[in-house]
Amino acid sequence: VSTLSQLRAVRAVAVLGGLLQIILFMFLCGISATLCGGKTKEGVFVGVLLSMSSTAVVLKFLMEKNSINALHGQVTVGILVLQDCAVGLLFALLPILSGASGLLHGVASMTKSLVLLISFLGILSILSRTCVPWFLKLMISLSSQTNELYQLAAVAFCLLFAWCSDKLGLSLELGSFAAGVMISTTDLAQHTLEQIEPIRNLFAALFLASIGMLINVHFLWNHVDILLAAVILVITIKTFIVSIVVKGFGYNNKTSLLVGMSLAQIGEFAFVLLSRASSIHLIEGKLYLLLLGTTALSLVTTPLLFKMIPAVVHLGVLLRWFSVDSNQLGLKGEVLRIDSGKRINLIIQGPHDS
Repeated sequence: VSTLSQLRAVRAVAVLGGLLQIILFMFLCGISATLCGGKTKEGVFVGVLLSMSSTAVVLKFLMEKNSINALHGQVTVGILVLQDCAVGLLFALLPILSGASGLLHGVASMTKSLVLLISFLGILSILSRTCVPWFLKLMISLSSQTNELYQLAAVAFCLLFAWCSDKLGLSLELGSFAAGVMISTTDLAQHTLEQIEPIRNLFAALFLASIGMLINVHFLWNHVDILLAAVILVITIKTFIVSIVVKGFGYNNKTSLLVGMSLAQIGEFAFVLLSRASSIHLIEGKLYLLLLGTTALSLVTTPLLFKMIPAVVHLGVLLRWFSVDSNQLGLKGEVLRIDSGKRINLIIQGPHDS
């Protein structure tokens, strides 16, 4: 899991870039809906939906690819944390869009969410320096004979903060991620990660199964062409916009593109936003089912996008779109073949005379 020092290193692009991409999606989708004769408020909501990416899915694949500590991995995690922090504010925005509450009430609700967020993170910062190391060491001493107690304690620790975050009107993902960061600041971070590895895979399987349960098979079958086109459009637009935003903060082409690809799906919190928007009649009917199906299918395509990363790097090298720094990709020592049969190493020394 990323440490606090790693997150601080990318705080500019994480905070400012994360907020900028949320605003860009809301603005562009709102303008597009208006120009196409649709409702502006529905377009803005679609922008809110598109601005979210999946913390759970992306972190899983970054860790599997050993890219969590790479530069593009750090930037990706930083933006994901910002998105999770913004969930409460976006949730408070929905009644304003639907007209269910006035502007003043909506601003007050968003201010309350912001105060809760700052207070929650402040308390967690204090706990991470005081109680968390003591608690983990206590669990180590009590579980000297068996690892099950420590595993249960670690899972319960994460679930507790996820529950607290949810009850405060923030997001489950934010609480869970904060708990992981708190553990990462202790000396037992690696031991804890090794202990919960099997349980993590179980939760990941349950998460993907829950996504499948949300898909309306009948609607999917009857509108498969529209859904596939929507997923391709979403992945393309999100990759492009996020890449442009990251590039604007001085990162190279490769890092920008890989961050864009990593965040190209719609996040799982979209299901909660969709449920809330439907209940207050912000969106209805086929648009709701279309967004639901697009979100689910975009999450399913995430493994494919991560498998495409080496091919994208290869293509970028051949077309000279970017130079390759192997440490950013976690691919150090890997060798790629080019058409002539020669081998090129991912560690490039620089230009030289032929």
